[in-house]
Amino acid sequence: MTRKRKLTPEQKAAKKKRQQEYMYIFVHGQTKRVKRPDPLVEGIPSDEFIRRNADPIWLHHNEMWEYYEENGGYDIPCSDEDIPF
Repeated sequence: MTRKRKLTPEQKAAKKKRQQEYMYIFVHGQTKRVKRPDPLVEGIPSDEFIRRNADPIWLHHNEMWEYYEENGGYDIPCSDEDIPF
């Protein structure tokens, strides 16, 4: 009896990417691989929902700086009197 060989790191990464992009469904008793549908939040794509509703702190924590200015990034005025030291 032969042993099943382990996947290389490149093969593992490719497998994980495939599993995230595609899903299997049954059609007429056969399995078919189809692309996963884009996730929707309240009927709009998740990317658009994030652009509309995320606050600047959340965008910063999730490293989405390209959307920061679109959501009216806060510009805090600062004077020399405000600095405590």
